[in-house]
Amino acid sequence: MDAMNTEDISTTQNEEIWQNAILVGLQTDQKDDVFERMMEELEQLAEACHIYTIAVFTQRAQNPVHATYIGSGKVAEVAHAVKELEAAYVIFDQTLSPMQFRNLNKELGVEVMDRTGLILRIFAEQARTREARLQVEHAQLQYIMPRLAGMWTHLGRQAGSSGSMSNRGIGETQLELDRRHIERRMAELEKELKGIAKERTTQREKRLRSGIPRVSLVGYTNAGKSTIMNRLLAINENPLDGKNVLEQDKLFATLDTTVRKIQPKGERPILLSDTVGFIDELPTSLVKAFRSTLEEVKYADLLIQVIDYSDSDYRACMKVTEETLREIGAAGIPMICVFNKADLVHDLPYEIPAVRNDSIYMSAGTGIGIRQLWELISKKLRENMQECQFHIPYTQGSILHRLQESAEVLSVDYQAEGIAVTARCGDEIKNRYQEFAVGVDAVI
Repeated sequence: MDAMNTEDISTTQNEEIWQNAILVGLQTDQKDDVFERMMEELEQLAEACHIYTIAVFTQRAQNPVHATYIGSGKVAEVAHAVKELEAAYVIFDQTLSPMQFRNLNKELGVEVMDRTGLILRIFAEQARTREARLQVEHAQLQYIMPRLAGMWTHLGRQAGSSGSMSNRGIGETQLELDRRHIERRMAELEKELKGIAKERTTQREKRLRSGIPRVSLVGYTNAGKSTIMNRLLAINENPLDGKNVLEQDKLFATLDTTVRKIQPKGERPILLSDTVGFIDELPTSLVKAFRSTLEEVKYADLLIQVIDYSDSDYRACMKVTEETLREIGAAGIPMICVFNKADLVHDLPYEIPAVRNDSIYMSAGTGIGIRQLWELISKKLRENMQECQFHIPYTQGSILHRLQESAEVLSVDYQAEGIAVTARCGDEIKNRYQEFAVGVDAVI
């Protein structure tokens, strides 16, 4: 056990009351470095909930114990530490079964949380918009439902006096009432979320019709996606046109999908979206709850995977991102890899910013490499564009304005019969204005 100084734990930081907890990890088939990273991440997750780690217990075993996850001797050791250190919580590194959850609560005498419950709690605290709050509440109820049993065991099997439930104990009656309430609330949430998803689809279709290239920031939580969005907003022709997103050195600081228009002076615009960060073993209930939000990624023309290059295990984070993209149906979209926080890596063989094919090594925090990233985005988007020629009648002059917004206009020639326009554009724009097209010269 690695006990830490418990002095001044329940202090106020940023006007938040901090509580203390003991972390418990079970190492089965993981390598030592992987397990160590998992425990470090668990501590960071606790910190995001304003929970301070005062002690860490670990155990090696081939498999978790069916009833209590860890062995009985380790349970007794943790229970002793709970009393000695006056811990408010005991947090486990994996998702506990309802039986394990119930037994550990009884044995340890304090509130028990697992990794899934901890992540759900972070999401609940960080949710800002109505949609995010509804999504998180739905995921929480899914998580709570199978764990209701045992919550009312203190009421025993005292018989009721009358009614259809008179042969049941008070605890069983309360359990059934809770289940009904949760089922009813989940149905209400699903109805509300369907309505919001419909609105989101309408907004997305409007953006798709605009023809402006769509770019999405993806990556592990706290890799710097929001920082990159804010730095790109700063290079807009008028930086005040774009509202900055929340930017914090914190896990899951951003839950809501935000879309901003980026257009430096004289250049073609893009629609840049930023959404919730990924994490290893993101609870299935959360992936399902946030699916409509994450679907924004599926419609991107280009993905920007943001990687914390200063993390010694950044490759594992990249793997998690790629697996999550496959799960939500966004695999196969062209991608740029941004190795962020490269200024914190001391043994780089080159100076930053450095561009290597479809990758860039940079530092969004200091602003190093933002202009080079924009150039790489523009270059990557041009790869799937064609050089097309259009002849637009003067009676349809508004089409020129739309082309200037949604394509890269190379030349404009005002002729007697109409406007001759040469532009680089994708298939979507080319097909939309097919009646004005006079040829496709080449694929760029």
